[in-house]
Amino acid sequence: MWALRRASVPLRNRGFSIRASSTGFTDSEPPITCTQDRANSFDSSELTPNVCKCFNGFCRRKHVSANLFLVRRSLSSQAGAKSSDREDELENEFSELEGTDRSKAVKDTNLLDENADELISERDFSEVDDDDAEVSKNDLGLSDTETDLSERLHTEKTADSALFRAIADAPGYSVRDALNKWVEEGNEVDRGEVYLAMLSLRKARMYARALQFSEWLEAGKKIEFVERDYASRVDLIAKVYGLEKAEKHIDRIPNSFRGEIVYRTLLANCVQAYNLKKSEEVFNKIKDLEFPITEFACNQLILLYKRTDKRKIADVLLMMEKESVKPSRFTYKLLIDTKGQQNDITGMEHILETMKSEGIVPDMQTKFITARHYASAGLTEKAVAVLKELEGDNLNENRLACRILLQIYGDLGQADEVRRVWKVCESNPRAGECITAIAALGKLKKIEEAEAVFDTMMKVVKKPYSVHYSALLKVYADHKMLTKGKDLVRHMANSGCKLGPSIWDALVKLYLDAGEIEKADAVLQKVGDSHQKHFRPMHRSYAAIMDHYATKGDIHNTEKIFHRMKQHGYSPRAHQFQTLLKAYISAKSPAYGIRERMKAENIFPNRALVEQLTHIDPFRKTAVSELLD
Repeated sequence: MWALRRASVPLRNRGFSIRASSTGFTDSEPPITCTQDRANSFDSSELTPNVCKCFNGFCRRKHVSANLFLVRRSLSSQAGAKSSDREDELENEFSELEGTDRSKAVKDTNLLDENADELISERDFSEVDDDDAEVSKNDLGLSDTETDLSERLHTEKTADSALFRAIADAPGYSVRDALNKWVEEGNEVDRGEVYLAMLSLRKARMYARALQFSEWLEAGKKIEFVERDYASRVDLIAKVYGLEKAEKHIDRIPNSFRGEIVYRTLLANCVQAYNLKKSEEVFNKIKDLEFPITEFACNQLILLYKRTDKRKIADVLLMMEKESVKPSRFTYKLLIDTKGQQNDITGMEHILETMKSEGIVPDMQTKFITARHYASAGLTEKAVAVLKELEGDNLNENRLACRILLQIYGDLGQADEVRRVWKVCESNPRAGECITAIAALGKLKKIEEAEAVFDTMMKVVKKPYSVHYSALLKVYADHKMLTKGKDLVRHMANSGCKLGPSIWDALVKLYLDAGEIEKADAVLQKVGDSHQKHFRPMHRSYAAIMDHYATKGDIHNTEKIFHRMKQHGYSPRAHQFQTLLKAYISAKSPAYGIRERMKAENIFPNRALVEQLTHIDPFRKTAVSELLD
């Protein structure tokens, strides 16, 4: 059983009716107490046989709301929805499919739910921004990104799926014609072939094509649709057309197939879009329909709260205890990472030990998370010990560990170790290793060495993409090398490479570090308006510009960026309101109606927000004002 610590308020005395509730705002911090001496650490000593215990240290509340905002993230039933743009990940993913037998593929569909957390949510632990190279909702045409990926998949080793190639080669609006022709040529459509093709389309982020493929399958009755197929359609509609159309489509699904997988797929997309209100509505729908609370759902709740309000993680853990939901390896990863982000190394280690005591062996990703947080906390010896364990006896036979080693040794400032690991990769480098090595050498201020690795990567990659250029561009941005950065972007444009969100983000940083905030703003305004159908700038790009305006006390432009983020699909978060309030404070101006705006977005004030709200309250009383009154 799960050895977790019981929370201070007994679970049986709490209500767990999950309903959206209004958020109250006061001028004081919400009643919450945290363990200070151990920084919210977890203790596995308070155990009762056969009883699931909760981590107490995730902030012990004096009063835990019974109306929990329970939401989650990620696709529930399809393995190919991971949306990272790291080029070597695509290499690895497609190479793994080479030896896949078609009959085995059919059996593997039954394992999708088991691995969904790992497959979809892995990027939460990566250094890639959530919004990196995102293909946002487009029409059913072929986007530039799809074109690039299609070309790349043909020049590299990919899954041996003739059906996938037929779909990828078809012009944008003629996928159905290509599929009909494929069948006319005598090819059979079986579930194994469908699975491989759909998996490849998802991994290549060809969601519009995957949606046309799904519609063609159902219209022609090529396979017998089951609940997973309908859930996959809901997910694709959400990605291509948005949440509203996906929700409406559920009403057209036969009642017998409108089950928990379908609704949790919609919920996953709501959470991925940070649409808290809609997520609450969908979760309540799941509860009303009396579907079971699953391990997957709880993991997604933790994942969302890990990013939005860590205090609510304790509520999810209590709910897991009440519902007898056993934590998975991914649950522990999320909790370990959360503790690491809070710089609670003791708590992180306690969770790791609890994980081991439950018979779950830490995998490579767990070790990466642990080593990264050791490095961030300045615990070099502990970080190196984990890296040595990761490396094993022969790094040449353990190439998967190279990227982790390069990154963490770069964080630790150990240039010799970075060079040693890179030497292992140099004779036969992979694009992902090159990108990580460039970033590591950039952190070490070894600009010329980073440029040399970039040159090596350009010889290896037949057709470079923006992700390859952005690695070096970020190095230039970090070191305020504006001229070199501009030259690299020009070189990209001349080579015919499409500029994407990662490049725009680096350009924004270059201009901001050079003190040219107006030019940085202009970059996002141009790309936001012209590429809105296919891409959107990263969240952090907007946040960086917004913060610069706020520091200057420029309320107008801070509000403008805030509004533009909402226009481009970024739901407001607590941090955005903190930045907004920072602008009003810098300008010494009251922010009328700000509490109502936060309430409308379901933003609950943390300590920093409470202090800011008190500071800009136009009606607050001070010692001086009371004397004058």
